[in-house]
Amino acid sequence: MKAVLTRVTSASVTVDGEVVGAIDCEATGGILALVGAGREDSDDAWETVARKIAELRILEGEKSVVDAQAPVLLVSQFTLMGRTAKGRRPSWSDAAPADEAAPIMEKIAVYLRDRGITVAEGKFGAHMKVQSINDGPFTVIVEA
Repeated sequence: MKAVLTRVTSASVTVDGEVVGAIDCEATGGILALVGAGREDSDDAWETVARKIAELRILEGEKSVVDAQAPVLLVSQFTLMGRTAKGRRPSWSDAAPADEAAPIMEKIAVYLRDRGITVAEGKFGAHMKVQSINDGPFTVIVEA
């Protein structure tokens, strides 16, 4: 499992011209979390990624999402699992199939909400347009 966490002041996801998820967090900052589930992920990899989203001290003043009561925009991103070592076309064979990945994304969202975090989401499996205003820019990669 991989995640790219970007500190943002706002972010949104649009599908077919309609905003399906958005955070506006100029005051607190927030996180745009692009998450890819892998075919070979351990059963608890999702929990490690969810905990990192909540607790990594990457917001202004070395605060975490929990500390700052900051929102998260959670977006499924199977392309993070692409292998590019050979050739010119990425291989997606390491990505978890949709019927496995969708419940994992839901587990992450529920975990974050259970911790009191405001979570907006993209639309799983849809062609999404993601916009963000990065703060810093400050981006980290999490692997579990």
